[in-house]
Amino acid sequence: MRQIFFLSLVVIAFSCTQKEPINQQNTSILDYVDPFIGTGFHGHTFPGAVVPHGRVQLSPDTHLLGWDASSGYHYDDTTLYGFSHTHLSGTGIGDLGDILFLPFTGDIPNEKPVGSFTHETEEASPGYYKVVVEPWNVKSELTATQRAGWHKYSYPENSEAKLMIDLSHILQANWGHKVIEGEIKIIDEFTVAGYRLTSGWAAYDPVYFKCVFNQPITGHEIYVNNEKSIGDSGKGQHVVLYLSFAPANTPLEAKVALSSVDAKGAEFNISELANFNNFDEVVASARNTWAGELSAIEIQSADEDVLKNFYTALYHTKIAPMIFSDVDGRHLGIDQKIHRSTGKPHYTVYSLWDTFRSWYPLMTIAEPERAGDWAFDLYQHYLEGGLLPKWPLNGNYTGTMVGYPAVAILADAYQKGIIDTIPERILESAITSSTWQQDFSDKHAGTRAAGVMPIHIKYKEELGFVPVDKCSESVSYGLEMAYYDWCVAQLAEKAGDRQTAEKYFKKGKAYQKYYDPDVKFMRGKNSDGTWDKDFNPRFSDHQKSEFVEGNAYQWTPFVPHDPEGLAKLMGGREALGIWLDSLFSTSSEVVGEHASGDITGLIGQYAHGNEPSHHIPYLYKYTDRPWRTEEVIDTILYHFYKPTPAGIIGNEDCGQMSAWYVLNALGIYQLAPGNSEFLIGRPIVDHAKIKIDDGWFEIEVINNSKINKYVKKVKLNGKVLKIPTSTGRHGFDYKDIRAGSKLEIAMTDSH
Repeated sequence: MRQIFFLSLVVIAFSCTQKEPINQQNTSILDYVDPFIGTGFHGHTFPGAVVPHGRVQLSPDTHLLGWDASSGYHYDDTTLYGFSHTHLSGTGIGDLGDILFLPFTGDIPNEKPVGSFTHETEEASPGYYKVVVEPWNVKSELTATQRAGWHKYSYPENSEAKLMIDLSHILQANWGHKVIEGEIKIIDEFTVAGYRLTSGWAAYDPVYFKCVFNQPITGHEIYVNNEKSIGDSGKGQHVVLYLSFAPANTPLEAKVALSSVDAKGAEFNISELANFNNFDEVVASARNTWAGELSAIEIQSADEDVLKNFYTALYHTKIAPMIFSDVDGRHLGIDQKIHRSTGKPHYTVYSLWDTFRSWYPLMTIAEPERAGDWAFDLYQHYLEGGLLPKWPLNGNYTGTMVGYPAVAILADAYQKGIIDTIPERILESAITSSTWQQDFSDKHAGTRAAGVMPIHIKYKEELGFVPVDKCSESVSYGLEMAYYDWCVAQLAEKAGDRQTAEKYFKKGKAYQKYYDPDVKFMRGKNSDGTWDKDFNPRFSDHQKSEFVEGNAYQWTPFVPHDPEGLAKLMGGREALGIWLDSLFSTSSEVVGEHASGDITGLIGQYAHGNEPSHHIPYLYKYTDRPWRTEEVIDTILYHFYKPTPAGIIGNEDCGQMSAWYVLNALGIYQLAPGNSEFLIGRPIVDHAKIKIDDGWFEIEVINNSKINKYVKKVKLNGKVLKIPTSTGRHGFDYKDIRAGSKLEIAMTDSH
């Protein structure tokens, strides 16, 4: 029997003869969220308890070293080190893993205990995680609010209940993450407080915590640098506390709050739990919050895999950025000073190089008010530190990835009217961040922060391009900065500064300087204007070639802001179509002893597992074969997203991989943030509604099936969207996504 599932807070099943409601307690949107999706392969997500954009991500740590320790958890593991309170979602670098708890029984061992687990006892859903910690048979349950976590440990009856609190626990120690110092103190028989400072991806990362138990502590031992400490407190580089509790018939519960400001901040933040009488109430609150967030987009589909992929993807888009200010508004600024937010929270963990592409456009649709808050928050980072951030992490400039992607967020927000105040000051922040700042470079020399003002910007300003003989990753920087400069031009136009706009529009054409018509690829150019002699479009050398996490095949099409110009550069629409056909049909062989591990999800040389490729299928809309967009997207949606732990084909990257799926499953995509046009792709849902203010924007997909993957006709509010003959694409503007509007996409089995 064929069934169609309609999801809001309740899912209703329709058979071909009748429709009967499914029990709300048994089937809801949350039942289609599987936090284990992405925890295998190299997805690097975590399964633990978190609320939307929460400061606390209370999750198990099973993996400590290497790339697959980025989130602290990997589905292939059986070792369990404990449960720490902070985690990154889907990143390619690890950090955090703060304040580890591990329940165990028996005597306190000479070395730190390490547990194990099996997936048979493991369970995860939005806001809740459960597992049995072996060999001690301790059922462990976790939940969270924005700034606090709640642990619940059910020990075997009459067992000697113990709990380790480990301030020395670290993720990716082999990648330079280390503890600088820690301090812990037993305040009274129910309360423990402490602090630790780490240095890693975030160079200066203090975390204060307060923990309140529901049962009295009956004994304790503190170890500092492997030496037993006398008294109720300990301070040093490696601090571990062992607590004993009397055997009880009720679970041991612990409320834990964090702050990056001070001990008082942790004490303030634990007040978030004051209105909850028990653990289950916190779980219910977290689930209700998630249900409210996820029900902002309702879909129908006959395919349960689509439902699981869609709502898990939407879930993953709402983990980062993470609230970083305390309940009293204070936060650690990017300048390492304490600031106080007024009115709106301060956030961290902006994976901007990844998320400007799909995640932010999705947020402008799904939660435009918060999208505006994030844009202003990035500007606040500029006011605190002197430059717009690139990958800010817990009050630190990290300088990770390429160029100055924050300008793409700001340009998109202004184009869509999400923010409309202080355009001159926003423009100033973009100009400052896109031009060489010697003082900033000198101040941060030798630190990760220096990467926010890379030498590539200096060469771009002096030569008009980034030379391969002076800079690694030169072509990727050059192409992306051309796009970012185009974004600055958009901001200048909004601010009424025509002179600056013209200057930056000209900079936006700099991509042309990297194209070699003889080989038909973007390639490295030396400072004297000659082409780099060593060129192989399949070659990759991670962080050392002219391309970032890719090769010439994957980077040549990075001109999202000027696809017509790219087509002209290559010889016209047909020539671009031929080039794209070659990209998707050539061998997937990547050459190079140290080729980037980020090159995954290959169709030919297209690499869906990494962000630079994500816009490429839509370039077919600017060729003589626009239907190829639908063919490629159909393949990606059905083959590279699976409802399994290994179901994400590369690093999930703080919601970007997931946002790409959500937008494309709906059948829409924004090619170039900063240009508010959305293109039509290949929808795989049958129907969707997106909450807009007090109404809904509706998408109706007619004759949708796996066979009918081509778009036949598109209507917006009953009016046919004609395909412009010059571009071969269907498109509509962001302003058309409004309450009461309806987009109809009719599908067919041929182009």
